Amino acid sequence: MKQSTAMLTTFNEIDMTNVMELRKRKKDKFQQDHDVKLGFMSFFTKAVTAALKKYPYVNAEIDGTDVLLKQFYDVGIAVSTEEGLVVPIVRDTDKKNFAEIEASIGELATKARDKKLSIGDMTGGSFTITNGGVFGSLLSTPILNGTQVGILGMHTIQKRPIAVGDNVEIRPMMYVALSYDHRVIDGSDSVGFLKTVKELIENPEDLLLES
Repeated sequence: MKQSTAMLTTFNEIDMTNVMELRKRKKDKFQQDHDVKLGFMSFFTKAVTAALKKYPYVNAEIDGTDVLLKQFYDVGIAVSTEEGLVVPIVRDTDKKNFAEIEASIGELATKARDKKLSIGDMTGGSFTITNGGVFGSLLSTPILNGTQVGILGMHTIQKRPIAVGDNVEIRPMMYVALSYDHRVIDGSDSVGFLKTVKELIENPEDLLLES
C-alpha cells in the first residue's frame, strides 16, 4: 500500500492549557457520575469527529480506483500490546458522548491487552488516532492504516515557552501530525482539518457543545 500511496504529513501544535484545566476541574465528578476516567482521548476523538464532518474527504477510503466517502464515523484508536500496536475501532463517535467514548476505549484497550479482540473489533474504521506520546515521542510521522486516507498522531505534552500576545509564557504544548493520502486529500483540506482539531482542543467548551 505504501508504494502506491502518495503519503504526506502536515504538522501543528496544540496549547493543552485549557483542556488540562477543564479535565482537572471535571475529572472527579466525571468518574463519580460515569464510573470511567476522563482522559484526553475522548477530547481528541470528538475533535477529530467534528473535523471529519467539516472535511469529508479525510473520512474517505480508497477502493481500487474509487474513492468512497464514508457517511459514518468509526475512529480507530491505536493501542500498544506486547505483540505491538493494534487498532480497535470506536463506533459511531458522532453519536457517543465523552463518557461513552472513554468507556469504549477502556473496554477495547483491555480486550487488546488480554488478546481478546475480534476481527470485527478492528475492521471498518474510517480514520485512526495514534498516540506516540505514551512512549515519550515528541514528534513522529504516523503511517496510514490500511485503505484509510488519514491518521492523526498525538505526541507527548511538553512545557515550552510560547508567545502569547506580546508576552512569552510557559505552556503545555503537544505536536500533532496528520498523515494523509495526497491522491484524495489536498493540502488545504489537510491543513484545515488539523487546524480544526487544534482549535477545538484549545477551546474544549466548544467540544462539549458538539456533543
